[in-house]
Amino acid sequence: MIRQHRGLPYQILPELHPVGTSATGEVFEQPIELVWEDQRIKLRRIVVKLNQPTRAGDSEIAILTSLPATVASAIEVAQLYRNRWTIEEFFQSVTLNFEGEIQTLAYPKAALFSCCMALVTANILAVIRAALAEVHGVGKIEAGLSDFYVVDEIQHTYRGMMIAIEPAHWSVFQSFTLIELTNILQQLAGMVHLKSFLKSPRGPKKKKLPLVAKRNQPHLSTAKLLNQQSSSP
Repeated sequence: MIRQHRGLPYQILPELHPVGTSATGEVFEQPIELVWEDQRIKLRRIVVKLNQPTRAGDSEIAILTSLPATVASAIEVAQLYRNRWTIEEFFQSVTLNFEGEIQTLAYPKAALFSCCMALVTANILAVIRAALAEVHGVGKIEAGLSDFYVVDEIQHTYRGMMIAIEPAHWSVFQSFTLIELTNILQQLAGMVHLKSFLKSPRGPKKKKLPLVAKRNQPHLSTAKLLNQQSSSP
């Protein structure tokens, strides 16, 4: 399921027909045939005519999907596409906080291993967020918790915890059931000082003063000055 971009080569089969209304606008659907390197792929094209334009000013969005209608209706596809930002935010967090992409040249298997380790660590962070949300509220965690501050705290205290706390105190977690582990995580989440891990609110942007040209000091480009210098005797 992807959003249709301009310039995508496809052929329209039947015209759009309305199928209902979603939370963001009217939903239409039509079958299309995608032409790519002498191959023809049949897809569903779902158009949502938005109640409110996007930030870019688009009044409608078009979604292409290979899902059959028996699996997901056009309205369900439109609703699923609305939640794409959760996937994008997840991978942004993996990239910024866990260095899932090796910046230097490496063997492909090493790069894949690094990416997999980042994903596993991100899943651990998701468990921490879920425990905090259960205690402090989903809205507060989703809107205010900073992944950066949480990861930074764990990175800086992990080595000290491994030194100060004996292995016997960690091994007890291996015998916990899922319910027992959930309960202990919620107890620990209740002792977290949440203010230390909230995002820093961004202040309002300051308006830039317009540039005022001085009449007695006209602007001259560097190229123009060099041309004048070279043409002078």
